[in-house]
Amino acid sequence: MVRSLRNVVRLLRLARILARHDALFLLENLQVAPAIVILARLFSRRAPGRPGQRLARALQQAGPTFIKLGQALSTRSDLLGEELAADLSELQDSLPPFPGSAARAFIEAEFGRPIDELFTRFEDTPVAAASIAQVHFAVTAEGREVAVKVLRPGIEAAFARDLDLFFWVSELIEATRPEWRRLKPVESIRTLAETVELEMDLRFEAAAAAEMGENFAGDPTFAVPAVDWQRTGRRVLTTERVAGIPLDDRAAVLAAGLSPEAVMSNAAAAFFNMVFRDGFFHADLHPGNWFVRPDGGLVAVDFGIMGRLDKTTRRHLAEMLIGFLTRDYRRAAEVHFEAGWVPAHRSVDTFTQACRSIAEPILDRPQNEISIARLLGQLFQITETFEMETQPQLLLLQKTMLVAEGTGRAMAPEANMWLLARPLIEDWYAENLGPEARLRDATLRLVETAARIPDLVDRLEANAGALSGGSLRLHPDTLRALRGDNPHAWIMKAFWMAAAVAALVLLALH
Repeated sequence: MVRSLRNVVRLLRLARILARHDALFLLENLQVAPAIVILARLFSRRAPGRPGQRLARALQQAGPTFIKLGQALSTRSDLLGEELAADLSELQDSLPPFPGSAARAFIEAEFGRPIDELFTRFEDTPVAAASIAQVHFAVTAEGREVAVKVLRPGIEAAFARDLDLFFWVSELIEATRPEWRRLKPVESIRTLAETVELEMDLRFEAAAAAEMGENFAGDPTFAVPAVDWQRTGRRVLTTERVAGIPLDDRAAVLAAGLSPEAVMSNAAAAFFNMVFRDGFFHADLHPGNWFVRPDGGLVAVDFGIMGRLDKTTRRHLAEMLIGFLTRDYRRAAEVHFEAGWVPAHRSVDTFTQACRSIAEPILDRPQNEISIARLLGQLFQITETFEMETQPQLLLLQKTMLVAEGTGRAMAPEANMWLLARPLIEDWYAENLGPEARLRDATLRLVETAARIPDLVDRLEANAGALSGGSLRLHPDTLRALRGDNPHAWIMKAFWMAAAVAALVLLALH
């Protein structure tokens, strides 16, 4: 009861802010707490701009947690529509900076040492101030130039309070709007909460940067700033300071004597490798986080928001994209059923027709205007018709792709990042989805199954003994053979495995 009253007060405060920005439609569409919406109407006023722009301004005023909520909603074109989601994707994660003296105090508290022992110079004026943290330039005691990220004072308590409101509202939605349960509102808020929790422990961001740095070790076209682990803790992250041209500044790239098309090719390759090769991608690739080095290579910063795709999802995604790009809409549709994204009782033929209706208007445009992100966004919007379950990892990827495509067009208007990455796509497809890959995977599964035989035999004997009161036992010679204790058993295993592999080879070649 106390929790509900507390959240009613918080919801009323949010409704007043939404009303002042003419953005009450957010709560109206949710159909939650209608009395609060009616009361908030007393504060409503007309405001300029599209609905998504008005909502973005309201969330910006509501505070850090609501900025993060807006960024999460920007991935939900299936819920909000393409235009509103696109407007929210432009929501600026920026707030007024907090004093440099507070940043110094946090750093000293984190490491238990005077700041002068850590840095010979620390610039009190931050170079960037966002909802969770701000960044200061500094020079270490060893003379290295670094960027120091420091959490905002009181940010953990503010997020805990607001996230409780989000959970309360999402629980109300699931309880009162059964038709919305397939959109997984509670699970979506839980994902947001986990993301925010990771962002507020800067050691996790440091680990993400280090992992991506290892993934691209030795790659001359893409780099990640090194982490200074001795000056990194839960509230403070110190990394190598990097410099470069923002990825959307075409004029500066030309002035530096670089080729925008070559820069774009490097960006396309980096993005493809993150998503498909590694399954670990930077999920906040706006121009302020991508920089072009003097040699034309790229460097990324800010690893607070990251996405992961397991190998199975990557394969399904690759097959779906190839199906669309080659206009094999039947195959693109079948992948959705094989992945379990569309229920089996729906019609493959009807879903194929839906895929064609979405893709043709996009793929018929000039090559440099083809947007795979927009295609995926429109695909996610038909979830209700086909009972598609929300796939949070793909929604995050779609939003990231949309931003990356926009940045790429600003750099090289005549290029298309997917066509530039085509050789990588074809090589990856051959290695992971071709006949040899299917044969390799089938063989590995066979070997794994064979390795589990001894354990399965032990379970069989135990279960049989239990059911028979202990009177049923397998013959010792049989046990030795099945477990592999008998050397002749290994010969038989090798024979059957070789036969299976030969059969798989024949299948792969036909």
